[in-house]
Amino acid sequence: MTENSIQSFFGNPLNVINVGLHSFTESLQDQGISITQVDWKPPLAPRLQVTRQGIDIEAANTEAVSRIQQGRPVLIDMGLAHEVIPGYHNRLILHAGPPITWERMCGPQQGAVMGALVYEGQAKNEQTAAELAASGEIEFAPCHHYHAVGPMAGIISPSMPVFILKNETFGNFAYATQNEGLGRVLRYGAYGPDVYERLRWMEQVLYPVLKAALESIAGGIDLRALISQALHMGDECHNRNRAGTSLFLRAITPAIMRTCANRERAAEVFEFIERNDHFFLNLSMPAGKAMLEPAEGIEGSTILTVMARNGTDFGLRLAGLPDRWFTAPAGMVDGLYLPGFTETDANPDIGDSTVTETAGFGGFAMAAAPAIARFVGGSPQDALQATLEMYEICFAEHEHFTIPPLNFRGTPLGIDVRKVAETGILPRLNTGIAHKEPGIGMVGAGVLHAPEQCFAEAFEVFRDLYCV
Repeated sequence: MTENSIQSFFGNPLNVINVGLHSFTESLQDQGISITQVDWKPPLAPRLQVTRQGIDIEAANTEAVSRIQQGRPVLIDMGLAHEVIPGYHNRLILHAGPPITWERMCGPQQGAVMGALVYEGQAKNEQTAAELAASGEIEFAPCHHYHAVGPMAGIISPSMPVFILKNETFGNFAYATQNEGLGRVLRYGAYGPDVYERLRWMEQVLYPVLKAALESIAGGIDLRALISQALHMGDECHNRNRAGTSLFLRAITPAIMRTCANRERAAEVFEFIERNDHFFLNLSMPAGKAMLEPAEGIEGSTILTVMARNGTDFGLRLAGLPDRWFTAPAGMVDGLYLPGFTETDANPDIGDSTVTETAGFGGFAMAAAPAIARFVGGSPQDALQATLEMYEICFAEHEHFTIPPLNFRGTPLGIDVRKVAETGILPRLNTGIAHKEPGIGMVGAGVLHAPEQCFAEAFEVFRDLYCV
């Protein structure tokens, strides 16, 4: 630079761009200098590129998210859990989240187990059900170990009807129970005559009507298409399922009319689904499970295939380490409460519904569902910001799930544990809140971040096993 150019440089107004430390920006602003601040900080962890075995991690992750995106979950049938879930037996109860013993189960999960044992006729009341559960005669296992998912307590007992989904691209299956609605329901840990009466009606009326209708639909119902449409209609398909429920009802109504000769029974089914805006949740969740499973076992992949909570622990699993759970204490939900309840009543975060965020919708598609922001205690701007932040920790953007307010940009897809470690950004979740005591049920809904500890452990274990 010549002397004249230096003089020219200092003789003109300065326009500064500062990258990183805010203190430089503040100092220059105090001097009246125009400045643009760029928020940036160095990665908190080194980027893992290649494993010791020479596997390109970027390539492995590309394959993982490709399999998730190609998945096409179709609702093909229904059946009773003990008859259709592979490996199921009559002394087995499935639950949400990572593995846990009866003694460590939270109140709502214990309440749901007690209620399920009474509903099954294996115990005459809740007290004897608790004694049976503690006796060691009942086997407990995560839904995820049986290709299933369950909202909140996530209990699946032998007689419960389950939806059967097939991933038509890869041929794998996924299962979930029917959604009971909100309030005093088993999945929130409630039990009692009203809960059992609803479960028996769902088994004896709702299930046979839906099963007969589904059996008459050639090719089943394409749930990936329904989720895609629902995202364009204001759902995020985790805490808001109003559009998805309406789309499902529209898809199955003609079949019900053709297969159910009892018009009053058909009307009861229509009313039950129409009055339960969360009915589609028990279809969007197994759809996510069906899409994620084909990515499990891809060596060298750091993409999450499972996030789940049992109300005591939060757990995750990686595509490259499919049999290993990484756990941390479940967090508390920041939310809104039903009349008569406060945060002192709340149980820690619970449920398999985080399968939706893992599969690239749910809380990661909050920008598509501004109406849900109010339900969980935020604003539409909060919803938009939540989705934008999640792009920072995801490997790709979904081809089939898009967000109208973001000019139909694909939803954030493929949580990469490397990016979580590098940025320190944790997955955002939206969820319901169960009462901490068994037998009561739902008390609210809200949002929270996944716990940092299990992500840090997963990153370190993957690095030590494969990359150092």
